[in-house]
Amino acid sequence: MIDLIIGKTEHIPIIQDIANKTWHITYGNILTKEQSEYMLDMMYSDKSLLEQMQNGQHFFLAKSPYTGNIMGFVSYEFNYKGQNKTKLHKLYVLPESQGSGLGKILINAVVEKAREHNSSAVSLNMNRNNKALDFYKRMGFEIAGEEDINIGNGYLMEDYIFEKVIK
Repeated sequence: MIDLIIGKTEHIPIIQDIANKTWHITYGNILTKEQSEYMLDMMYSDKSLLEQMQNGQHFFLAKSPYTGNIMGFVSYEFNYKGQNKTKLHKLYVLPESQGSGLGKILINAVVEKAREHNSSAVSLNMNRNNKALDFYKRMGFEIAGEEDINIGNGYLMEDYIFEKVIK
C-alpha cells in the first residue's frame, strides 16, 4: 500500500527532483531543450512552487512503505478559476515507478478530495503530443476541448483539456 503524504514547503526539493527526473522522458521528444528549461524554471523554481502552495495548490506525495522513497506526486486546486471544478495541475511518477498503478492511485486521491469538496468535475490540461492520452481516457477523463496557452518567451502550451465528471 502506498502512503500518501501532504506536500509541504519542506518537500519542494523532492518535488523538483521528481519533476527533473520525469520531465525529459515525458517531453524530450515534444519540446525543445530551451522550452523545457524555461518551463521547468517557470513551474518548479523554489519561488514558483512556494507561490503555488500559498495560492491554493495542494500536493500529495506518494511514498513507498517499503523503501520510504517518494515515487511521485500530484498537485490540485479546488474551485479553479471560480468554477465548481477541481484542477489537476501536475501528475509526475518517477520513470522506474511508471506502470505500477501509482498514477491511478494519485488521480483517485484527487478525485476523492474533489468529491469531498462537492466539485462537479476534475479537469486537467495535457500536451496534445503527450503519450499519456490513453492513460487519462482509461481513468475516465474525456477530451472537453483544446487550449493554446502563451507562457511567455515565445512559447505556447498546446493542450487538450480533459474532464472527468464526478458523480
